[in-house]
Amino acid sequence: MAEIVPRSFGTWSSQDVTDLVAPKIEGSLASKLYSETVGRVYENAADHSQVMMLLAYGDTQSDDLQLHRPEICYPAFGFAISHNEVTPVSISHAAAVPARSLLAEAPDRREAIVYWSRLGEYLPLDRKAQQLARVRTAMRGEIADGVLARFSMVTQDPNPSFVRLSEFASGLVMAVHPRARPALVGTRIANLLYTATA
Repeated sequence: MAEIVPRSFGTWSSQDVTDLVAPKIEGSLASKLYSETVGRVYENAADHSQVMMLLAYGDTQSDDLQLHRPEICYPAFGFAISHNEVTPVSISHAAAVPARSLLAEAPDRREAIVYWSRLGEYLPLDRKAQQLARVRTAMRGEIADGVLARFSMVTQDPNPSFVRLSEFASGLVMAVHPRARPALVGTRIANLLYTATA
């Protein structure tokens, strides 16, 4: 994942970071869930706004090992979720990624979040859909991989932040090489994007 996602694109450039929510400890659940995590902070050269990106990839999604969704993880670290709704991310006129927007609030921090998850070729919008996607994949005799793509920024005004995060995520996906896009958004959406820009 670190190689396929560009470190810079457009007016954005990044630096690698760790521990965007919690440290990854050897032997912890996070270290078992994800075979790779990529954490970066992207800064916009025009206005110096910053977007935190976390990509968490798990090569095996099973009953015991499944992607942890932010609306579950953030409260575990002291945040309250005050906004949680489906917010498709339009990648181009050809395709949109099913995604969610969240507002996570703690006494000293408000964080706007836009994220999606991919499990095999599914893009489940909630935990129930994620479990169903895993079962359907298993019934075909497959063990799916999965990725959580999370984009967030510290904010005082969440609505423009949600728009900015969606625009950032869209630009990032389009900056990924077409052959690598299925890893982020699945084959169907990747093919729609490729056809629209070919």
